[in-house]
Amino acid sequence: MDSILNPYYLGIVVIVGIYVILALGLNIVTGFAGQVSLGHAAFYAIGAYTSAILSLQGHLIFWLALPAAAIVTWCTGIVLGLPSLRVKEDFLAIVTLGLGLIFQSLANNLKITGGALGLGSIPQPELFGEPMSNFSFAVMTWLFVALAAFVAWRALNSRVGRAWLAIREDELVADALGVNTTRLKVLAFALGALYAGVAGSLFAHYTTFISADSFGFNESATILSMIVLGGLGSIPGAVTGAILLALAPEVLRPLADYRMLIYGLLLVILMRYRPQGLFGRSKAIRDRYAKKWLKKGGPKHEAAGNRKTH
Repeated sequence: MDSILNPYYLGIVVIVGIYVILALGLNIVTGFAGQVSLGHAAFYAIGAYTSAILSLQGHLIFWLALPAAAIVTWCTGIVLGLPSLRVKEDFLAIVTLGLGLIFQSLANNLKITGGALGLGSIPQPELFGEPMSNFSFAVMTWLFVALAAFVAWRALNSRVGRAWLAIREDELVADALGVNTTRLKVLAFALGALYAGVAGSLFAHYTTFISADSFGFNESATILSMIVLGGLGSIPGAVTGAILLALAPEVLRPLADYRMLIYGLLLVILMRYRPQGLFGRSKAIRDRYAKKWLKKGGPKHEAAGNRKTH
């Protein structure tokens, strides 16, 4: 299949899929739970470096390195989420921004990460004893996208997801109604980190080279722009926003001197005329949805309903 399809376009398909996974993960943190994070690229980096180091130094195959990277980023999300989520809104954004810069600095200076030179010769995944083709890797990446979207959809439509939305709309009211806001915010942070870990592992084994420059603040800002463009809290919006912004540099490549100007102008126009994003609900609809759930008693009402069904 690689001989038929252009490897350049297959590479774009893979990178777009990785960005979709990243956007879905950040959408859980920011779109569902309302916790603004400007350091999502840090977990992306942790997943990539963990998978690369385990493959290069631990001699683990990709199929073991990827879940290991996901577990490491999940645990890191919990550890960092507990102290970070003691602050709110703008302060949380600054804290997560600082965490992202710290991890980028560590990756630039630690010997195990290759320092400023990065890590190269990362082994490609193998399938039935043969290195995966670009087409196979693209298919695998989008299977992970489908799984990530399904898990996010199931989470959103569960009791946990509705509690996340209540926290996003009014944390004090949700807390008063019995929602364990700290536990659920940390859970969102950890799940978003896990998504980034999977994306990082895919990125490392596809490009076979990583360096700290790939995981800077610009990367975090780009991922955040994707979910804002698509609509905070919307799964189709996160997917669409990621696809559009990941493809924008390629589509605007003939206008290389002006593409960043066009890119920024489009975002400004969108935020002016549709601030909720392409697929986001308007504030009035979100408020009505949240108030309706909270008036029913929130998690207490759902718990009572579950006892009746049993």
